[in-house]
Amino acid sequence: RKGTRSLMKKTIRKKGKISLRSYFQKLNEGDKVVLKAEPAIQNGMFLPKFHGKVGTVKGKQGDCYLVAIKDHTKEKVLVVHPIHLRVK
Repeated sequence: RKGTRSLMKKTIRKKGKISLRSYFQKLNEGDKVVLKAEPAIQNGMFLPKFHGKVGTVKGKQGDCYLVAIKDHTKEKVLVVHPIHLRVK
């Protein structure tokens, strides 16, 4: 991953165990979510250029969710683990 040192860095207060509530959170179709990467868990992570984008949940694929976002003019669908999603 190029250029993600500040993106994948946690402050000293954020280090430690991750929240199980956010790891197993349930989302409904149509929910607005913000893509925020959790550095401690790499599986189900999106490309760094999508960090901070807002999208809508389109469905579920295994343990992950399908999130539709706008990338300039195109609509793209990402497969993202719920640990990297914050409900807006």
